[in-house]
Amino acid sequence: MTTGNAARTVTSRVLSVLDAFNGEHRRLTLSEISRRAGMPLATAHRLVGELATWGALERDADGRYQIGLHLWEVAALAPRGLGLREAAMPYLEDLYEATHQHVQLAVLDGVDVVYVERLSARGAVLVRSRVGGRLPAHTTGVGLVLLAHCPVDVLEQYLSRPLVAFTPLTIADPLRLRATLDKVRRSGHAVSDRQVQMDAVSVAAPVRDVEGRVTAALSVIVPFDGMQPAALVPAVVAAAHGISRSLLRRAAAA
Repeated sequence: MTTGNAARTVTSRVLSVLDAFNGEHRRLTLSEISRRAGMPLATAHRLVGELATWGALERDADGRYQIGLHLWEVAALAPRGLGLREAAMPYLEDLYEATHQHVQLAVLDGVDVVYVERLSARGAVLVRSRVGGRLPAHTTGVGLVLLAHCPVDVLEQYLSRPLVAFTPLTIADPLRLRATLDKVRRSGHAVSDRQVQMDAVSVAAPVRDVEGRVTAALSVIVPFDGMQPAALVPAVVAAAHGISRSLLRRAAAA
């Protein structure tokens, strides 16, 4: 939820309206938008009307608002979304067919990982992540990979913050996290053992851009009592390498 005062610009108010929506608040009444955006009801009514006319918001049969299709179309053009997903999809599909578990692709945004794609089997373990969703980077396999390869100043800033813990196994100690990231760099992959929930383990590997920088990470999530994580490492690493090569070929052909 975003708050502010009368000095906010029109742009900041519009963004506050959009920011009122998240994974737990996908459908909101006008009053809920007003409260969560921290603005008068009359202002919210005007801005919501304009956003709905443009297609950024849609109103359902119950009178609640939700994110509109036009906004999704525009957001899908983000370079770290569309191009990456197109290059990655064949490898995600192959990894999914080999595991029939959750296969995810994520990027780092601030202190969080943002999931840009996911393929899931019907019987796979229930997880918190979703396409477009966020989780604190240190709690996930993809996040460990991305933190391990991020710029030093970004990592130091991250380690200076309090580290949230979802389970007793979440790595919430900066020294331990630093040691874990060193291991990730050396091994070329990460295993996140029940850090977000006690019934799931993830195995992740880095995806590199044309300049060799790690810009995304690929992971498979399996039940804790199911497939052994070590057995997944070669397949996950190979798929991540495949995506990196695909990005290189696309850049060469552009």
